[in-house]
Amino acid sequence: MKSLYVRLVLTFIAIVILSGTLGFLLANAYYQRNLKAYNEQKITRIGEEIISLYENRSGLDLQAYLTHVANLNFQLYMVDEKGGASEYGTPFRDKQISPEIIQRVLAGEIYRGITEEQHGLFVTGFFENSLKNSIGLPIEENGKRYALFVRPNIELQFGEVHIMFAYLLLATLLISMLLILVFTRYLVKPIKTLTYATKRLAEGEYKIELDIARRDEIGELAVHFAQMTESLKQLDDMRQEFVSNVSHEIQSPLTSIQGFSQAIRSGGVTDEQQKAYLTIIEEESRRLSSLSKQLLTLASLDKETHPVEPSVYRLDEQIRQVLLMLEIQWQEKRLEIDLHLPKTMIYADKSLFNQVWINLITNSIKFTPPEGNIRIEIHREARIAVTIRDSGSGISEEELERVFERFYKGDKSRNRTSTGSGLGLSIVKKIVEIADGSLKIESKPGEGTSVTVLLPAALPVASQ
Repeated sequence: MKSLYVRLVLTFIAIVILSGTLGFLLANAYYQRNLKAYNEQKITRIGEEIISLYENRSGLDLQAYLTHVANLNFQLYMVDEKGGASEYGTPFRDKQISPEIIQRVLAGEIYRGITEEQHGLFVTGFFENSLKNSIGLPIEENGKRYALFVRPNIELQFGEVHIMFAYLLLATLLISMLLILVFTRYLVKPIKTLTYATKRLAEGEYKIELDIARRDEIGELAVHFAQMTESLKQLDDMRQEFVSNVSHEIQSPLTSIQGFSQAIRSGGVTDEQQKAYLTIIEEESRRLSSLSKQLLTLASLDKETHPVEPSVYRLDEQIRQVLLMLEIQWQEKRLEIDLHLPKTMIYADKSLFNQVWINLITNSIKFTPPEGNIRIEIHREARIAVTIRDSGSGISEEELERVFERFYKGDKSRNRTSTGSGLGLSIVKKIVEIADGSLKIESKPGEGTSVTVLLPAALPVASQ
């Protein structure tokens, strides 16, 4: 399996080669379409100037004149009417040419070999050193007609340029590959760092510092990786705390049940003590059953496997029924219940919200002193707002931020006569969030607590 570094290097090299090839093809297309005809016209004009200069100067020896012209980096090839040929300057590599072409030139036509003949598909045909790749012009000397073929000596005129371009191309290729090797390593290095960090994270190590000071996508990835690491650390801490809390909540009642059961079995207790012990065992068993139900509810809500069956029902009637169910609790403390519950229809899961009101009202009853008061009211504007306000002991600002944490209890001593499992408010928050609602809690020590549940007011169209 090829590494990312090798893949990137090969990709960049392929891009360089492909771009060079495409550039060459584009240059060739431009030459074939534009420069080829222009080059032929230019050489034709030069050939015409050579002949015009000779014909306008009487007394010039044609052989000597053509020799001087050839010395100006031209290749010349002259054929007389009998087929005799003379060559001036650097000889043509390929001297094959059709006799019909020679006769056409002798007859006064101009042979345009650059465009008339095929010299390959590429621009390299421009450098073909053949008689066919030349311009043929008629010329006369003392009444005799000749066919003069003219071509610039490309090798002499551009030989150094060829070498320079060859070195330039080779140097560009080598430098490009060297830079690709260096900068690809620079690109891949932070990814290798992230890969190593991911390995350490998978092994359970969260103290990972990434020194990637970049303001690009890789730098952004490093920032998100650091955020993910912090989130996973918090999640792992929460998991460990959750296990610890569950163990504590289960172990304490089990210890009580075990201790009192052994005391009863030993036979060294009175009938009155036995009844008291059995009552405690029953209460602790009920607490364990309630805790297991709450844990199952939270787990199903977290996994979104809990069946949610919303329906339209009277919210005010539901709250009144919960108050009737809890009547014994609030009457024992002689609490004053003040209700402002106008008729309100809601679209929600009735059984889940039954748990919401039971948990919230039970908390208010539990933390409100005897002869205190609890006010429950419903307001409906853009959203349905249910507010439960009590005159209880209140909650400090530090505890207020944590009341919805699982297993959190404001009572640090965990006195089970005044506190529950610490899961009630967590379940409330989860149910409200599933219904697209929100929770707001306000409290001050000694001034009571106010909890407001905000829920969507819209009902299904068919039900309104």
